[in-house]
Amino acid sequence: MTVRHRDRVPPLVWDSVLPVLLLLNVVTTYPARELPVATALTAALALPLVWRRRAPLAVFAAVVAAAFAQWLADVQLPGAIALLVALYTVAAHTGPRGTLLAAAVVEGGALLACLRWATNGAFLTPFVALSAMVVAAAVLGVNVRTGRAYLTAVQERAERLAQHREQQALLAVTEERARITREMHDIVTHNLSVMVALTDAAVYAQHRSPERATAAMLQISETGRQALTDMRRSLGVLRSDEPDAERHPLPGIAQLEALADQMAATGLPTGLEIRGGHAHVPATAQLTVYRLVQEALTNTLKHTPAGTRATVLVECSAGSVGVEVTDSGPRPALPAAEPSGYGIPGMRERAAAYGGTLRAGPLPTGGWGVRTRLLLGSSGTGAA
Repeated sequence: MTVRHRDRVPPLVWDSVLPVLLLLNVVTTYPARELPVATALTAALALPLVWRRRAPLAVFAAVVAAAFAQWLADVQLPGAIALLVALYTVAAHTGPRGTLLAAAVVEGGALLACLRWATNGAFLTPFVALSAMVVAAAVLGVNVRTGRAYLTAVQERAERLAQHREQQALLAVTEERARITREMHDIVTHNLSVMVALTDAAVYAQHRSPERATAAMLQISETGRQALTDMRRSLGVLRSDEPDAERHPLPGIAQLEALADQMAATGLPTGLEIRGGHAHVPATAQLTVYRLVQEALTNTLKHTPAGTRATVLVECSAGSVGVEVTDSGPRPALPAAEPSGYGIPGMRERAAAYGGTLRAGPLPTGGWGVRTRLLLGSSGTGAA
């Protein structure tokens, strides 16, 4: 019978096999005059084994009591093997202390049995044989208990690993959602702000200077296309039928000049200064610099009056990139608590990913400033 078929049989059925066999043996082999006593003692020894898995200690005590009654009655029965089965069950389901105590009790029974029933003074041989059986039953039970505990520990470890993998997957999803949220916020907020400013300028200039209105509308169209391209890339849904989006590079330090020109076209004159070469700066770090400058200029465009000027300074060195964006306009106070992942909190998250601490606030000489320094060796560490 295979293990699968065996597992389908209830344990109570398996535990009933030995008692039934022992009773059949007594009924078929003992003479009629000895049958009542032998049957009663065998039943007392064997029948408790049916419940040995549910109450191993209680069953062991019942079997020991029956075995002692058998010894007092001076009747030798094959049912005495029930003591070894009960001992095995105790060892398999209880701790070391219970196992040692049960083994000592059964060993005492073996000593009493050899003292009474050893023939021709041959005490040592049967005692050694019975002692070996006691040790074997106890060791087998301990091995079963140890194996069961090991399998349980392995299963628990596998469950913990599976739970850990699920948690890591959830963290990865959360981080990816946060990244997409930051990207969408920066892309949508900036481009919509630029498009609104350009639309206002086009409406204002449509009668006085149609050429300027036309140029503003064309720039609105280009800004919208750029926003769609950035959104497709950030969402990871580029397809083979979108070659323009695939060819378009990730925005970086080289695109800051175009960003400054775009802001100037909306009515925010922006000065740009880049110190040091940026060829060694990783593309992801350059994207972070671009998004920081973009978000800072977008905030300036939204929160300052006409006539405000902005200045962008990017300092590239071998191990870091410094970013400073300042403007000359007054700025209303920001609320005490901003939604996490938007605006300045989002900028702080981007800077923290490169070990930088972003500072944003009013300048002593007037205006508003945003400053941070990205450590190129800390990419992806997430240090705050």
